[in-house]
Amino acid sequence: MRYTTAGESHGPALVGILEGFPAGFELSLERIQGELARRQGGYGRGARMQIEQDQVEVLAGMRQGRTLGSPLCFSIRNRDHSIEALPVPKNPRPGHADLVGSQKLGSADPRAVMERASARELAMRVALGAAARQPMEQQGVVLFAHVVELGGIPCGPDLELDGELKRPGRRQLEPEWLSRRDASPFYCLGGAAQARLLAAVDEAKRGGDTLGGVFEVVVLGLPIGLGSYFSGPERLTGRLAGALLSIPAMKGIEFGLGFEAARRPGSQVHDAFAPAESVPPERRPAGHGFARLSNRSGGLEGGMTTGEPLWFRVAMKPISTLRRGLPSVDFETGQAVSATYQRSDVTAVPAASVAGEALTALCLACRP
Repeated sequence: MRYTTAGESHGPALVGILEGFPAGFELSLERIQGELARRQGGYGRGARMQIEQDQVEVLAGMRQGRTLGSPLCFSIRNRDHSIEALPVPKNPRPGHADLVGSQKLGSADPRAVMERASARELAMRVALGAAARQPMEQQGVVLFAHVVELGGIPCGPDLELDGELKRPGRRQLEPEWLSRRDASPFYCLGGAAQARLLAAVDEAKRGGDTLGGVFEVVVLGLPIGLGSYFSGPERLTGRLAGALLSIPAMKGIEFGLGFEAARRPGSQVHDAFAPAESVPPERRPAGHGFARLSNRSGGLEGGMTTGEPLWFRVAMKPISTLRRGLPSVDFETGQAVSATYQRSDVTAVPAASVAGEALTALCLACRP
């Protein structure tokens, strides 16, 4: 498959096209709607989420609930489609694409940049990812993202649960993990941290500030050898990094042990092998005689999947639009001013984890 999107933050609609989707597939629009609703959720979201009611509309590629094999075309209409009436900001907001985009275009109109650079575009990529993942799920692939840190507060699972989630041989989620995450206002598995997280977001809101965090993506049931060692662009490690870092505000990614691997000796990093019959049945891989004794690599070796759980973590910076306004410069006068305030979330790390699932699905389903 391959995909593209179009649309501005306050334009009439977002549009997405997904080519190469198999014909005759009974695509669940309800499932797509569910992912769009999750993207709009999470504690700390702003007023835009109360205005928009993201509803996906199929414009092409389906008949009587089944795909035709021709390109799928989706639309999500913006309720706030005031692009023609919005004023031109007089100064750029630090941390956004406003300034460098305006410099790139040779224009003092950041509206030309911010309308497309906005994370609003992610709504369509979440919809496309929710479609692309459905054929994979029929083949036993499971995608699961959860928040592990927010505002510097760890909120991931305890060590035992964390180890179980990523252990060699695991191919299914426990239903309890899914329900626990979905019941959390922060989409996390660490229930003990909820009160601290609520307090941190409320404090940041009172101070006109914003918070970032880290989410983790786990993919179960992948076959051995997805990706390639043939060339750099085909290595799945690089493709996933490019896909996940294309989400606005993402600043880093680590696979498996990640940066911790650089601090340990090799004997504490690499996943040793053993005969499959020497490990318990639930830890045995499918289809060959080798077993891995650990999964520190994150399910990737040589740019290819190992057949073990694929897992990685992505860091999101605090949202750039601050209510109190960071120092900026007026385009016309050149004088120091406070940056223009646009509607903003206090934090969107839970929503970013939903986008992380979608972009992982698109990366796995689409050709490089």
